[in-house]
Parts: sequence; C-alpha cells; structure tokens
Amino acid sequence: MAWSTRQLAELAGTSVRAVRHYHQVGLLDEPERRSNGYKSYGVAHLVRLLRIKRLTDLGFSLAQIAEMGAADEHPEQALRTLDAELAASIERLQRIRVELALTIRHAAPTDLPPELAEAAARADLSDADRAFIVVLARVLGPSGIDAYIKMLQAYNAEPETIEFDQLPADADEQTRRDLAERMGPQVRAMLAGHPDLLNAYADAPRGAHFAWETVDVAMNDLYNAAQIDVLARIGNEVEASPELG
Repeated sequence: MAWSTRQLAELAGTSVRAVRHYHQVGLLDEPERRSNGYKSYGVAHLVRLLRIKRLTDLGFSLAQIAEMGAADEHPEQALRTLDAELAASIERLQRIRVELALTIRHAAPTDLPPELAEAAARADLSDADRAFIVVLARVLGPSGIDAYIKMLQAYNAEPETIEFDQLPADADEQTRRDLAERMGPQVRAMLAGHPDLLNAYADAPRGAHFAWETVDVAMNDLYNAAQIDVLARIGNEVEASPELG
C-alpha cells in the first residue's frame, strides 16, 4: 500500500502545498501514479521529504539543499559551514545585545558607536555638540575616537560653555571677545590634560585633510556666526600657546 500526497504530508509533518512546491523546484521526485491517476508515494519519498524538512528547519535554503543533491550521504561540510555562519550570527547578536544594554542603561544616542555613545551621554552635551561628535565618529580613526572618549569621560560643562551654547548670532564684538578670553584657559587646560586631541586626525581613515574639511562643514552648519568667531579666537590663542601650539 502506498500513500497519497495528503497522507505523505501528514506523516512528514508538513503541508500538501510544500510537497507540491518541492516537486516544482526539483527537490522531490514525482512518484508513479495509480490507475486512477492519483500519486502513489513510498518510503523513499517520505525519507527524502523528512530530510528536506529537517534541513530547512536547521536553516538551509532550498537552493542549498538542491546543491547537496538527492544522495543520502551525510552533508558534513554543508553542516559545518552552516554552523560557522550561525556562530558568527550568534556573536553578532550578542554584541548587539551588549550595545543595546549600554544604550538603554545610559540613554545613549543611537547614532554613535557604543563606547563613544556612552561617553557622550554621560557628558550631557548640547544638541549641537552631540551632533558634532556624530560627525567626528564618521571621520576619525581609532586613536582619534579614543582621544575624544577620554575627553568626554572627564568633561564638565562650565558656566562659560553654557553661555557659549546660548550665544546669539548677533552677539557684539565685546561679548564675543570676552567669552573667548574666559573660555581660552579652559580649552588650554583640556588640551593639556588630553594632548592626544591635538593629533586626533592623524589616523583618520580617509586622511587628515578630508577629516578637517568635513569637520569644518559640520561646524559651520551647527554653530552660528558668533559662536564660530569665538571658536576661531580660541583656536588662534591655542596655536600661539608655546606649550600647545
């Protein structure tokens, strides 16, 4: 006695539609037909169908199963390859879980690498400064990013920093000069404590020139004219400083 398509599907724990699909893609041989025209499946068909179902359950695609052929040999190499792919996927998912935990715990921004995101979240930056860090993360190399992480970990917003964040674009000359003079010592102290910032662009993947150009565009987009002027004054002072210039 042989099985019908429905009986075969029930025995294998799959559907009639799946059986027909396997016929269409050439994974399962068509059986002989009875005198009444109905398909007549035997044990070989059941074994093959169970093999297909098991392999798909393990994660093989139908194309991969087709490449293995219809032989009953143990597909050791294919299984080892899939195992390596799964191991890599598990490692990636575990890494994502770690990053998610950091992001959730520290309310860290999702547009930054995890280690930089954690430091940026702790620093309580302004929106413009945080966006600036996002740009830096795209152009700096490992040592440059590490330098900024260390700086952010020790960062404390001074009253002058808040004043800078709130500086209007039409601030007069005296206001800008006064703010630059008061912020200058803070910037020099920060660079003295984190000298690696002076060479943060050294290992930029696309070169220091590209990094500088990108950062220049970002600064002009994120900060208003008065803020840019204050930063330029501070930069000139730093360059003239014997110990930092």
